[in-house]
Amino acid sequence: MPTGAAKDVTVRRAEPSDYEGVARVFAGPRALWGTLQVPYTSLEGWRKKMAEPPEGLVVLVACAGSEIVGMVGLHTHPSRPRRRHVGEIGMAVRDDWQGKGVGSALMREVIELSDKWLNLVRLELSVYTDNEPAIRLYKRCGFTMEGTLAAFAFRDGEYVDAYAMARVRRPGA
Repeated sequence: MPTGAAKDVTVRRAEPSDYEGVARVFAGPRALWGTLQVPYTSLEGWRKKMAEPPEGLVVLVACAGSEIVGMVGLHTHPSRPRRRHVGEIGMAVRDDWQGKGVGSALMREVIELSDKWLNLVRLELSVYTDNEPAIRLYKRCGFTMEGTLAAFAFRDGEYVDAYAMARVRRPGA
């Protein structure tokens, strides 16, 4: 169990060589439970995802020393003119680092990147309705509920609902 907290965590751009650390994040049952990933993704699968990201994807990792303890993906839409102002967020924190401020550090950095460097106006995310810690974090970061997505995903043998949440930054307002 880690002894540190978010003050011991740094956030940086992910590198292709980070695939083993990212795979370890998603190997934890609690981290996996909160995402759309499926279990048993091979190391080669993670290597390929990290080495060949789709256009418009920015991945940041949270590190405690040399260990990756969380990640956030920001999907942008550079080839969709009417959605260039939007980013979609997906995040996971390693099981043994949950509740220690890693998610807050990742959200702080991805929001700063979105607002100050990418000029994104709208950030979107989906969160399972039973993921109360994540919902609290997103609300603290300025996200609001926009609706419920019924039977959004199949998780652990059943369909689960999710909330659609967004944070809209009105330039000049």
